[in-house]
Amino acid sequence: MSDNELGLFLRIRREAVTPAEVGLPSGARRRTPGLRRSELATLAGVSVEYVTRLEQGRDRRPSPQVLSALADALRLPPSERIHLHRLTKAADAGFHCMGGASPVRTVRPTVRALLDRLEPAPAVLLNRLSEILAWTEGYERLAGPVGVLDGSPPNLARFVFSDPRARTAYPDWSLVADEQVASLKHGPFRADRHVAALADELAVTSGREFTGRVETVPGLPRSSGVTRLVHPAVGELRLAYETLELPADDDQRLIVHLPADDSTSAAMDRLTGRRPGALRAVSG
Repeated sequence: MSDNELGLFLRIRREAVTPAEVGLPSGARRRTPGLRRSELATLAGVSVEYVTRLEQGRDRRPSPQVLSALADALRLPPSERIHLHRLTKAADAGFHCMGGASPVRTVRPTVRALLDRLEPAPAVLLNRLSEILAWTEGYERLAGPVGVLDGSPPNLARFVFSDPRARTAYPDWSLVADEQVASLKHGPFRADRHVAALADELAVTSGREFTGRVETVPGLPRSSGVTRLVHPAVGELRLAYETLELPADDDQRLIVHLPADDSTSAAMDRLTGRRPGALRAVSG
């Protein structure tokens, strides 16, 4: 599996920018999706050879000035600019922010109280290994019947890649799998021995379904979106989710789900046994 996360990120973002977005003509015979390396180099004021070295992993420590120029040329939003900077720091194997610390598996009382107050919304707390540490009753009604909460502790990434029920539970399984890999890669990834052990396990149990994504999916999971889940009792649900990062010492994230349409809202009311409209649909 490749460890050239900086090069992967630059290439994927370069291919996602259209020439029109940066004021360049769109030729009729373009073989490259998005920008060519030469076009990115011109926009950023560096040589095409240097862009090539970065994407191939032969140079992993560009200066802050070059990083800023590349970020400007690629039209990166603040979250992706921060991620780009973090990837250059990860090139130095001598230090990473988690050190050798084990994943946090305890839940602070105030976080548990917050989960209680989120009822009846499905909400779940995960650590950097995607271990599921705590959840609301609403989440248990939603995820328990499809198998997500099996295991001790349950692990969302392991369920998605190693449990055949996941393919039925998630109609958009490929997108869900991409997000799980992005979440695992969002931190130091293989520099963290605990994440590396899980990655090795998933590489064995899932093969290219996992390793191929490690090589192609950048470590920048979406903090919000809509996912589809098929529940055995109420059918297909469309769930809008928001991810809230807890303080660094917690090393945990809270994901809250809400119905994304009226039919999902009604179905979730049936699951919770509450009055209609207890969980109203949200729109993007």
